[in-house]
Amino acid sequence: MTDSKAPQTRFRVAHLNPRQPTAFTLAPAAPAREALAGELGLSALPRLSFTGEIRAAQNEAWEVTGKLSARVVQPCVVTLAPVKTTIDETVRRLYSPHVGTPEGDEIEMLDEELEPLGPFIDVEAIMVEELALALPLYPRAEGAALGAAEPAPETETRKPFAGLSDLLKDSKKTE
Repeated sequence: MTDSKAPQTRFRVAHLNPRQPTAFTLAPAAPAREALAGELGLSALPRLSFTGEIRAAQNEAWEVTGKLSARVVQPCVVTLAPVKTTIDETVRRLYSPHVGTPEGDEIEMLDEELEPLGPFIDVEAIMVEELALALPLYPRAEGAALGAAEPAPETETRKPFAGLSDLLKDSKKTE
């Protein structure tokens, strides 16, 4: 009997070895992919995997590097036909204890790869976020194009002051 233990998706920072990288591999099963497809508004998510490693970086930081690979099916924005897209993204995140969590209405992000370090590094959350960012915003089926808007037929518009200049000329002649 084989032990089909689910892969670890959250790593406690205090338990990571600073001298050796910690490898991870995520390949969600079909039910998890279906749930994620529903969350992201996809028609289907037939393939998804995220492999990489977590390693110590300078200044007490931790670096997550990996490869995100996915096959997604989305509805075409023009015809609603299924559009299949292959995603292969390189992922890099740096978690530092010296970065504070942004607060307030106006937030200035210094580096999009730099994140605040908490007690855990959640590689599943990284996978979902990177997948969402990599999705095509406006998927189009091959040959699908928006037709050019037809110009509105020219209709005669009323011009209430069109004859005013003629009336003014006639009134000056009679004076």
